[in-house]
Amino acid sequence: MIEPVRGLRISVEVNGERHERDVEARRLLVHFLRDDLDLTGTHVGCDTGNCGACTVIVDGDAVKSCMMLAVQADGSSIETVEGLARNGELHALQQAFSSFHALQCGYCTPGMLLSAKHLLDHNPEPTDGEIRRAIQGNICRCTGYVNIVEAIAAAAKGGVE
Repeated sequence: MIEPVRGLRISVEVNGERHERDVEARRLLVHFLRDDLDLTGTHVGCDTGNCGACTVIVDGDAVKSCMMLAVQADGSSIETVEGLARNGELHALQQAFSSFHALQCGYCTPGMLLSAKHLLDHNPEPTDGEIRRAIQGNICRCTGYVNIVEAIAAAAKGGVE
């Protein structure tokens, strides 16, 4: 007889809010965020860590949440795309992506934004080459990356007109 999978209690801070839940040991962080916390901005793309659509920031590091178990995030602080805007105001990166037409279908956008935020948190004045390296783990099939790089550079320089 197969025994049922027992849940493990985890506690995480997501976008500044503490959450405690029982999760199966095999539950991926991306599914925990989307299904348990209803934070659907984190997208499931490839489920193999290749596309970057599921990128979030965990304890200051950009992480592909389809490659991390929810139990591994126990005690962590997590930032998702839903946490970028504050008090009804778009984050500078969100505004720049809009102004520079750095999105089309939008599927890669949440992961791209979080990878860019991680970069700017650690390097507030990146070169175009550094921007390109920072987003190389994020696949966009629509834009060709030029506008994405320009948007990130504009946000780094203090915003958008």
